[in-house]
Parts: sequence; C-alpha cells; structure tokens
Amino acid sequence: MNYKNAWIYTEQFRFERGSFSVENGRFCSVLGDAAPDAVDLGGAYVIPGLIDVHTHGNSGADFSDGKLEGVVAMAKYLAKNGVTSFAPASMTLPYETLAAAFAAAKAYADARPEDGAALRGIQMEGPFFSEKKKGAQNGAYLRKPDFEAFKALYDGCGGLVRIVDVAPELEGAEDFIRKAKSLCTVSIAHTDADYDAARKGVAAGVTHLTHLYNAMPSIHHRKPGVIAAAAEAETVSAELISDGQHVHPASVRLAFRMFGAARMVLISDALRCCGMPDGEYELGGQQVFLKDGIARLEDGTIAGSATNLYECMQRAVSFGIPREDAIRAATYNPARQLGCLSEVGSIADGKVADFVLCDAELNRKAVYLAGKKL
Repeated sequence: MNYKNAWIYTEQFRFERGSFSVENGRFCSVLGDAAPDAVDLGGAYVIPGLIDVHTHGNSGADFSDGKLEGVVAMAKYLAKNGVTSFAPASMTLPYETLAAAFAAAKAYADARPEDGAALRGIQMEGPFFSEKKKGAQNGAYLRKPDFEAFKALYDGCGGLVRIVDVAPELEGAEDFIRKAKSLCTVSIAHTDADYDAARKGVAAGVTHLTHLYNAMPSIHHRKPGVIAAAAEAETVSAELISDGQHVHPASVRLAFRMFGAARMVLISDALRCCGMPDGEYELGGQQVFLKDGIARLEDGTIAGSATNLYECMQRAVSFGIPREDAIRAATYNPARQLGCLSEVGSIADGKVADFVLCDAELNRKAVYLAGKKL
C-alpha cells in the first residue's frame, strides 16, 4: 500500500511532509516519490506505534495472573489505543508465580496475534527491592538480588526478559548487575539508595531508571540520591509516568530538562483497572481501589496508573513537553531500551509498519499493525 500527503514523524525526530509505502508489513520508500496509486492522507500526521516498556495490565487482566487470555486482552486494548508494542511488567511475587506469567508472555509472543500489540519483552519488576521503598509491591515476597534465580526465569521464557529491576544498595546488587547486564537492560527501582550507592550501580552496568521520582528518595541539595546520580550518567534513561497523578506537571518538565528528550521513556505503569470503571481490583495479592482515575492501596499509597501510554503522551504535551519530544519518549527511546530498535520505534525503511494516523494535536484517527488497519 502506498500513501502520500502526510506529515511523517521521522528518525530526525520531527515531522516532514511526504510519502511512504508498506510492503510485506514493513515500511519502504519513506519520504520517497509518491506512487501513482498512493492514498492521499490529506495532511494527516503519522507517528510510529507507541511502545510501553512498563505496563501491568488493563481491561481487568494483569500480566502477573499468568494467563494467556489475559495477555491477549491486554494486547488488544493496547493496540486499539495506539500502543503497538509492549513489555508487560511483573510484580514482587514468588518465583513460581513469575515463571507462570513469563510462560504466558512467551506463549503470546510465539503466537504473534495480528490484532494485538506485539510483545517485545518483559520488565521484571521485583523482587529485588528495598523494604523502605516497596511502594505497592508486596513486602512478603521481597528478596536479595539472586542472579541464579533470575537466570532460571530468563532461560525459562527464552530470554524474553528485556529489563530487570534492582535496588543497588542491597547486598549482592553490584555483582547481580554486572552479570545481568550481559543479558538485558538493568534498571534501578524501588530503592532507598544514596548517591554513592546509585553511582556504584551505574558503574556496574545500570542503564535505566524505573518510574523516575516514584519509589525512590527525593532530590535533596545535600543528599542528591538516585535521581542526581542517574541524571549525571549519560548512559542512563529514565521512565516517567505522566498520567498527571504520579508526577506533578512541573516535575514532568523538570525530568525532560534533567535527562533530555533523548533519555526519557514515557510509561503507563497501568494496572488491571485501566480501561475499567471505578471499583475494587487486585495487584500482587493486595487490594487496589480505583476512584476518580486514581488507583490506591487501602492505606492510601498510590499504586500504578489507570491511564494508557497514548493518554500519558498526550498529557505530557499538555504539561508543556514539546510534541516531538513526547513522541520520541513513547516510541524510539523505549524501543532502544528494549533492544528492538532495529524492528520498531520509528518510521524508516525496513521496520515493521506499526503506525498511528492522527491530527496535529495527536488525536488518533486510525491504528495500523504491520501495515494493516485495525
């Protein structure tokens, strides 16, 4: 299929007027000459399909349930909302529960359904976390970093784990990071680490920071902590939940200033209550209460979000983030952190033709998976 008269978000991270084609589910002739039979898109905006590297669930399903049908439901919801690739995130749970969830992810990835988002990996969020900053993670299942346990889970799902989280101050964390970095991206998360401990983690091989600001010490001028250590390290990218609940708009703008657009990764951190009505839900063995778009534990702790990544991207723009920067943080950068940039994350010749047609305000008009309109 050939298309013309479109504003295409290119790998130069800007919109350029032109044409593109799709052959065998992949982009070709991007910004080339328009084919005679090209469909006129009427000046529509074309952006890559979004990539969520950190989402727990939606539509009443949670990845940690370990059910294939749940992953299928999640993937269909994501695709309809312009999120064409994802890495479901697990929770702090027993290893056997994680193994079951990872097996469901592998089964979905192997099946490759055409009407759902592509599963590009797993983010293993837990159990190697600090009790002090466990947030909505279940403290009963917290463990010290254990590379052998991680490797068993990694091997069990055929290497689908693309991001593994760890609190760098824990005993054995540095050794864990040095070993795990050869297998996947290693991220700092749910941590009470001070600046020095965080720097040691980065030196050992950390290149990612899970949900910036949340479940970590705040910035203090005499105790700069994890955030300053990560911001100083040009190799570290930072996730951000820009749902308007987890992070104040001013702090969203600050994050982009600290890390720059090239290192920001927008995420949803969505729970099973995403896309669902207010009510009571479950997360990692704990009850979550959704009211007025905010999901909280019984003690009032904010859990994950009830917002999908596309809405988070739009909200980031409404908070003052340049449109082109917000798109990059929801497409190209996530693909890089998952190690799948050669396949998705941008509109370029040879890449999978996952894309969204939208207007200048990023309101969705249509979603395409491998060149096929949903």
